[in-house]
Amino acid sequence: MADVQVYPDANSLARAAAEYFVTLAAEAITARGRFVVALSGGSTPRATYTLLASKEFAPRVDWSCVHVFWGDERCVLPGHPDSNYRLAREVLLDKIPIPADNIHRIRGELDPDQAAVAYQAELETVLGADGRFASRSQPPPRGRLDLILLGMGVDGHTASLFPGTAAIHEQTRWVVAHYVEKLGAWRVTLTPVAINGAAHVTFIVAGRGKAERLREVLAEPYQPDLLPAQIVRPADGRLRWLVDAAAATQWRKWAVTLS
Repeated sequence: MADVQVYPDANSLARAAAEYFVTLAAEAITARGRFVVALSGGSTPRATYTLLASKEFAPRVDWSCVHVFWGDERCVLPGHPDSNYRLAREVLLDKIPIPADNIHRIRGELDPDQAAVAYQAELETVLGADGRFASRSQPPPRGRLDLILLGMGVDGHTASLFPGTAAIHEQTRWVVAHYVEKLGAWRVTLTPVAINGAAHVTFIVAGRGKAERLREVLAEPYQPDLLPAQIVRPADGRLRWLVDAAAATQWRKWAVTLS
């Protein structure tokens, strides 16, 4: 059974996600002196980021020790309305005392392949800073992200791992650029190599429109080409799903039937 935490509504879901972020940040900073997180794009995490920037939550994090990455990015300028970076900057980063050097955005304005190579290099620099990073071709369990926040689309995609795309099965690179045919657009994304090497991977999923897809991802046979979110299986880390009651309606029926 997956570790699925269900909350009554979107507000309590956002609060639970913010509390989890604060807890993991404190643990990582105490243990290793820093907290390295990859943020999710999309509309669902906005409420969580808003809470993290609030007077209630922001003072509970030593932001000087936090390094922020992203799970994926659209190939647009950083000020573009579709930019995942812009969302996080406006809602969270501009409101907290985080050093500019600790913000590591994907440079979507570059040629997509160049942006992917540059982002992998930046990940290697930060995650390998303790000297334990081995090589470009190995997954990063030693120098790894402390937390990756993910969303899930109505088609089962996560980050920019879309159904039927080769990035789902990448086995060496941490970051790839690819053209998503159904969107008619280029994306840069973390691959399963980086995602499954993280210490904690947390999905935040809300809304009745995702209920059936959530059930399929959690309960149906493994078929990541159709349901890319199924590829997320941390090798030596913790996977948790934080969902609201609306998104959990179909999964709960399945779970009750099994019990």
